[in-house]
Amino acid sequence: MVLVLKRQIKGIPVLEVVADEQRHQPLPLVIYYHGWRSAKELVLTQARKLAEAGMRVVLPDALNHGERLQPVSEIPSWTFWQSIQTNLAEFSLIVDYWHQLNLIQADRIGVGGVSMGGMTTAALLTKHPEIKVAACIMGSPAPLAYARLVRENIRAHQLAQPDDLGLLTSWLTAYDLTEQPQAIAQRPVLFWHGTADERIPYEQVAAFEQQIKGQTYAKNVTFLTANGERHLVKPALMNIITDFFNTQL
Repeated sequence: MVLVLKRQIKGIPVLEVVADEQRHQPLPLVIYYHGWRSAKELVLTQARKLAEAGMRVVLPDALNHGERLQPVSEIPSWTFWQSIQTNLAEFSLIVDYWHQLNLIQADRIGVGGVSMGGMTTAALLTKHPEIKVAACIMGSPAPLAYARLVRENIRAHQLAQPDDLGLLTSWLTAYDLTEQPQAIAQRPVLFWHGTADERIPYEQVAAFEQQIKGQTYAKNVTFLTANGERHLVKPALMNIITDFFNTQL
């Protein structure tokens, strides 16, 4: 039986998903992030599959989401970037919690996420060599390019935005994987994206695939393209993600 346990880690609401008989054993740890305007409960099916495969899965609520829900800022995209930035800041707090309990098996730490959670995952790879395996699902490894696209769309719709919005989100430069792809450092990383994604452009992932193709640091990176698929995770994809972590972590 898989247990779903509610916890608070330094004020972060999380769900711990783990097989009952393995609850008190050191296990590979996977932190899995949900998407924009979603919540940790909406990635529970994926977490259950991973737990059944022998992993301890932690599902955080991002700032402004789930139990931390707040109104979206009137400044377009501000809440989105604030949510990702807080995910990045809180990652180490979550890992440290499980380290202190001595429940991470042989430092086997994995990270994954969908959409906004996928962007969080790619960004974490730039600064956290302790991550052994990662899965970016429907997320962009190029937050600077995505932010520019968002600002262009804001202008096209004649919405008000601060003139210095780019400067206010300049922290993205330090976390853009396309600016420092060598940070992958031969780690197994899975990118999955649908060509008809209407929210996060497939082209950004496709361009990154071409950018790192043939590089030694990227020899364990897998790109899966789903022709005609939109911004949606289906059961078959959940099985692919589970198999990936199960074999690589």
